[in-house]
Order: sequence, then C-alpha cells, then structure tokens
Amino acid sequence: MDIHSAFINGDLTEEVYMKQPPRYPTTNPDLVCWLHKSLYGLKQVSRQWNAKFSSVLLAFGFRQSKCDYSLFTLRKCLDFIVLLLYVDDMVIGRTCEALITSVKLYLHECFNIKDLGAMKYFLGLEICSSSSGLILNQRKYTLDLLHDAGFLNAKPLTSPTELNTHISIHSGTSLDDPSCYHQLIGRLMYLTLTRLNINYIVNNLSQFLQQPSDKHLQAAHCVLRYVLRYLKGSPRQGLFFLFTHSFELHAFCNSDWGGYLDSHRFVSGFCIILGGSLVSWKSKKQHIVSLSSAEVEYRAMPNTYNELVWLSTLLTDFYVPHSRPIPLHCDSKVAIHIGNNLIFHEHTKHIEMDCHVVHEKVHFGFLQLLHISSTEQPSDLLTKPIIVNQIQYLLCKLNVLDAHRSPCGGC
Repeated sequence: MDIHSAFINGDLTEEVYMKQPPRYPTTNPDLVCWLHKSLYGLKQVSRQWNAKFSSVLLAFGFRQSKCDYSLFTLRKCLDFIVLLLYVDDMVIGRTCEALITSVKLYLHECFNIKDLGAMKYFLGLEICSSSSGLILNQRKYTLDLLHDAGFLNAKPLTSPTELNTHISIHSGTSLDDPSCYHQLIGRLMYLTLTRLNINYIVNNLSQFLQQPSDKHLQAAHCVLRYVLRYLKGSPRQGLFFLFTHSFELHAFCNSDWGGYLDSHRFVSGFCIILGGSLVSWKSKKQHIVSLSSAEVEYRAMPNTYNELVWLSTLLTDFYVPHSRPIPLHCDSKVAIHIGNNLIFHEHTKHIEMDCHVVHEKVHFGFLQLLHISSTEQPSDLLTKPIIVNQIQYLLCKLNVLDAHRSPCGGC
C-alpha cells in the first residue's frame, strides 16, 4: 500500500454569527457581523471544518471510522483506500493507483489542495520506505530540539540509569521561570513517539510540571545528553514496520510497584505488537496505591485490554477481523492465576470489579494470559530504568531499529 500526503486550504461556507465587538459605536446592540465564512480563531471553526470535510468524503462513498473519527476508508471490490486527517494535513494510503487518482481529483474540485506526493515527512516524523517495510524516525526533530536547547556540542550521557530517576517534588529550588521546563518536557514527550528508551524518565519528569525545580531541569538536561548519544550512534533509529501478511496481535504489560516517591503509586505500561511491529504503547502513573506487587501487575491487565479492544475494532475498519485469542504476556505468575481463576479471594476482594473484566474476556476467548520472564519483558522500558545492554535487546525485540541497519536500508 502506497502512502501519500497532502495539505488542504479549506473554504468553509457555513454562515456563522458573532457578538458585537466591545465599544462598537452604535446605538443598536442587536447589530452584529454576519460571516459568510468561518475565520481562524473562532472557537467553532475546527468543528465546522471537520464537519465540512467529513461530509465531502462521505458523499464520495467513504466510511468514517467509529474508533477514530479522523479516519476514513473506502473499498471498491478488491481495491482499498484509507485517508487520515490531521487538521488540514492528510495522509492517503491505497492499493490501487486509479482509485487514489480519482479521490485526489475529487478533493481538488472541493478544496484547494497541494499534493505532496509519496510521504517522506509528516508532523515531525521522517518516513523511509523500501520493498521490505517502513521505518519512522524523528532525526530532524531531535536535531532541532538539541540545537534549540544548546546541547548539540554537549558531552553525551552513556546510560539512562545515570539519571536521578528517583527525584522528589521537594528536590531543589523552584525555578523563577518554569516555562522553559514546560516547553522542554513537552518536546521530549513528543520525541517518545519513536524513542521508547526515554519514555519512563520523561514520564517521571512530567510529574513535576506544576512546580519544577532546578534539580528537575538538570535531570531533563541529562535526558538531552542521553538523546545526543543515540543521535550520534544511531542517527535514524525509529520504529520499523515490516510488510507482512500477518495481522496477529500480541500484548505485553508490566508494572513497577511504588515507582513514585511522593505518592507511592505504581507505574503501569504496555506494548502491543501487530504482525511483528510495535503499534501501541503507554506508560502511566496509576491513581491508587496498591498493597502488593501481584495486585499492580493484575491492575495493568485491564488497561492493556482496553487498548486491545480499541485496536481489534479498528482493524475491522481495515477489513482485518481478529478471531483468535490475543496473547497477553505478563511476568507475574500470581497475576496470571488471578486473571484465569479469580483465586486468592482474601487478597483480591478489595480490587474494583472492573479489573476482573480480564477474567471474563479470558473465559470468552478474547484474551490468553501467558507468562514471560522478566528479562524478556519489553514493557520494562516503560515502567523502570534498566541497563544499556537490556535496553538495546528490548528495542530490537520491538523492531525499534536504525534505518541504516534495518532491512529498509537508508533513506
């Protein structure tokens, strides 16, 4: 399936009323401006633009996804086309050249669009393609981030374990201007789209956005030095998506008990693989304090299940049904026993009933709980700091590779 990108210059024709400007020189308070087109800056313009574009695609025969309302699909016989909209940028994938040509001509008639051809760069992501697959990386975005922060010539940091990951909200002195910390953490969070090795520490540092200190800023600068090391050693490291006919889902979930010093709450994370490629992952601090490590592992399963339900439903929009039980790998045998049998009632009766949805889905054949050793658990990248060699091993297991070393080759 080829992927193309385009930019749309929208022209909205809905009539919108607005209030009279302050201190407007008129004696009639009911006299207002009557807009024939929605203007940028009005609160309703984004909704109207989405409704306008959606109606145009639906009139052509597209079907709007119920899982992601910015996703549209069209199928004619054996030909298939998918369109993803992000504000006024869109990506189109197709299996038939004639079909995508007709869609582009139709969009040209309705809007003033600019065809950018085969997708190479989209929203900070660089896309390299070959006959074997696609690789997504953020090399340019990383360079811009390091340049703006003044860290291009800094000394690289060897390992994320050198970072003070167990910092507290009370560490250091409050910053006079916290905006620099807010901006840096926001940009680092976007970098985790392809750099899973910094996901845990960035998630940790984002807990101090309300009142950052100089210690927190120093730790964020250490993350930049660690990113610099990977930029020099693996400049095009990113997510590799192998072209395959397998659409089997595999999930991994894990938790770190008492990962936060201030609240003693735990961190849970999951990774979901589709056809050998990483498609979804998450690292999140939970809102409760758990009593045991088995409980935190068991609580991580419903979060993973929710994502699996969404992905399996989304696959139906691509006409890829998923009927087999989805393997969910966990490194806690006790949590697996609880999910399979709901045993140890004395130790689990305080857990909310919604967590036991895992047992129900195992019983109905949607999930299959499997044990995995801690050394083979890829979701460890999202829940705790680990050593460098283990990071490299788990990244390779998730197909996070360098474009020059992957089957795709260079861009």
